Amino acid sequence: MHELSITESLLNTASDYAQKNKAKRVTALNLVIGELSGIIDDSVQFYWDMISENSICEKSVLNFDKRKAVMKCMSCDNEFSLGGELSPCPSCSSMDLKFISGNEFLLESIEIEK
Repeated sequence: MHELSITESLLNTASDYAQKNKAKRVTALNLVIGELSGIIDDSVQFYWDMISENSICEKSVLNFDKRKAVMKCMSCDNEFSLGGELSPCPSCSSMDLKFISGNEFLLESIEIEK
C-alpha cells in the first residue's frame, strides 16, 4: 500500500516540474527500482494510471530500470549478486557486506512536451 503514497509523490514532483518548465504535458518518467527496494512496479503503474488521470501527466509512460541486488564484501572486496536472501560472501564467507545496488528507488528523469 505504500506504493500509493510513493506514486502520489511522483505525480506531485512531475507536475511541479512540468509547470516550472512551461510544459504542455509530461510524456514519461524514468524510474530506477532495485529488486530489494520493497516497491512493486506493477502497483506503482496501477496507481499512476488512476491518479494521473485529468492531470498534466495523464497518459505519460513510466519506464522502470530494474536493478539487481549487488553486494560488496568488505573483507575481500568481492562483488556478487544476491540470489534471493542475504547470504555470506561466496569467496570468503564473511557477512561484512555493503549494498552496491538493488535497494534503490529513484526518479531518474522526467520527459516533457513543450
